[in-house]
Amino acid sequence: MTEKALRLGTRRSKLATAQSGQVADAVSQVTGRPVELVEITTYGDTSREHLAQIGGTGVFVAALRDALLRGEVDFAVHSLKDLPTAQHEGLVVAAVPEREDPRDVVVARDARKLTDLPDGARIGTGAPRRMAQLNAYARAHGVEIETVPIRGNVDTRIGYVRSGELDAVVLAAAGLNRVGRIDEVTDFLSVDTVLPAPGQGALAVECAADNASLIAALAELDDPFTRVAVTAERSLLAALEAGCSAPVGALADLLADGQTVKEMRLRGVVGTTDGSTLVQLSTTGPVPETHEAALALGRELATEMLAQGAAGLMGERAH
Repeated sequence: MTEKALRLGTRRSKLATAQSGQVADAVSQVTGRPVELVEITTYGDTSREHLAQIGGTGVFVAALRDALLRGEVDFAVHSLKDLPTAQHEGLVVAAVPEREDPRDVVVARDARKLTDLPDGARIGTGAPRRMAQLNAYARAHGVEIETVPIRGNVDTRIGYVRSGELDAVVLAAAGLNRVGRIDEVTDFLSVDTVLPAPGQGALAVECAADNASLIAALAELDDPFTRVAVTAERSLLAALEAGCSAPVGALADLLADGQTVKEMRLRGVVGTTDGSTLVQLSTTGPVPETHEAALALGRELATEMLAQGAAGLMGERAH
C-alpha cells in the first residue's frame, strides 16, 4: 500500500506554488511519499491595501499557520522574509533550504540599468526598504527619481513597465528565478546599493512542533549556512522592533578563503523612505556555531544601529 500523501500548505500565487512545488519534490525524495499542494488564500493575497497599511508582518502567513495548527496540512512553505520574527507556539521551522540569489533586481523599459534611467524616472516597489535605499542612491548621485508604491504579483508589476506606466520596477531576483522569468531582468542591484530584506531569497519549511518524524525528514533539506545567515538577519530585524514592512535591509554573507568559510559579515540598513537619512553598519566575525550565537550577532549590530539613531527612522513600530 502506498503511503498517504503529505499535504503541503501554500499560498495560491504563481510564485508561491512554484517555490512550494520545488520543496514538494525535495520532500518526496527524502520521505519517499507523494506530496500534494493545498492552496490557501491569505489576508495579504486578498487585501488591496499597501503592505505598510495592513501591518506588513504576517499577513501572508497567518492563514497557513492556522491550517497547520488545525491539522488541515502537514507542513507549509513560506518566503522567509514574510515570516514574523517571533517563534510561533506549537510550530517549528524544520528546514531552511539553500538560499536563492538574495539580491533585488530592476526590470526597466528599453533594457535600462538603474544608472541609465532618465531623470524623473518613476520606479515602482511595494517596499519602504527599497524606497529608502533607491532614494538615498538617487540623492548621492544627483539624480531625480520618483518611487511609486505598487502591489500585485510578478505579472502585474512587470506589466506597469510594459504598459509604459512606470519606467522600472524593483523585484527580488529569487522570485523571478523561481517563476522562470529571470531573463526579463535589466539590472542586478549590488547589495552595496540596495541591501535586501532580511531572509530574502530563503524559504522556511514549517510544521507542527510535535510531529517528530516529519521534523526529522524535513531537516534533511536544511542548509546550515543559510540558516545561520537568516537567523542573524532576522535577529537584527527583531531587535530593531521592526515589522516586515519597515524600511530595514539586512544581509549576512559568508566570507571564504578558497574553499574554507572563515567568517560571516552581517550588514544592516535602516532609513527614512525619502532616502534623506540612512543608518548603515556592518560587523564581521566567526561563523556562528549555534542558533544563540547567530541571534547574538544580529542583536549586537542592531544595538549599534540604535545607538546611531536607527529608532527614529523606523516609521511603523511593531506593537
